[in-house]
This record gives sequence, C-alpha cells and structure tokens, in this order.
Amino acid sequence: MAEKKYVIFKLNDEEYGVDIMKVKEVSEVKEIVKVPNTPNFVDGIINIRGDVTPIINLKKRFHLREDIESYEVSRIIVANIAGKMIGFLVDDASHVISMEDTDIEPAPEIIAGSEKEYIEGIGKIGSRMIIILNLEEVLDENEKNSINSIEL
Repeated sequence: MAEKKYVIFKLNDEEYGVDIMKVKEVSEVKEIVKVPNTPNFVDGIINIRGDVTPIINLKKRFHLREDIESYEVSRIIVANIAGKMIGFLVDDASHVISMEDTDIEPAPEIIAGSEKEYIEGIGKIGSRMIIILNLEEVLDENEKNSINSIEL
C-alpha cells in the first residue's frame, strides 16, 4: 500500500484533489489581467513571483455552474504543465490529506472516456467522495499549444 498526499480544493460544492507532488504552490487570487483571443476558460494572466502565469478557470473548463465570482476564498493552484507554469482557479484550496491507494477507486464507466482522462479516480474517506484529478491531462494538446502561444 502506498500513501499519497493530495491538495483538496472545491469547485461549487464538490471536493477535488490533486497529487501534492504536482503542485508548485497555492496562491491567493491577485489581479487577473484579461488577454484577448484566448480560449473561454482562460481568465487571463497574473504575475507570480516574476513569472507571467496563465490562469485556467476550472469551472469554465469543466462546464460547471459559475456563481458570482468572489475571490475572497478563491485560490490559484500553480502547477508545471508541459514545461510551463499554469494556474488553476478554484473556489477554495483548504487543506492537504493523505490517502492510501486502496482508498481510491477507478472513475466509474459513465464518466470514463476520452474526454475525461484527467479524472484519475474517486477517493473515499468515510462518507466523503473526492474526485482525484491529473492536472497535466486537464488540457488537450491543442489547448496546451493555445496557452503556450498567448502573446503578451
């Protein structure tokens, strides 16, 4: 049995987790600068420690309901995706938990498929269910190329 640590975050009322080893940092939301001609799920760019970082709105990317934006508790999870630092805007990133491999089941067939390869599984802790994501797979190759070509 192998234990992994996961950064837990929320989108609406659902909990998600990403392997802590894939996360560079969790940051408060700073001023997001809009960039024209970007995919609709790219909210813009921010400056994180001197690096211009594109911000992916995971609610828009996953076609989830968007409530009125309040950045008071929103966080940005920064990860290295294909050699580029990318920030993922989430509602809240509150804590880190440890889970054994046996606590994670494969994604059900109904959500498994070519569009959902970013779902690594479903973590179960007591009555809680946590959707485990692979941030490297959230964007397809065309989307990664589009983000890499953002002109500043």
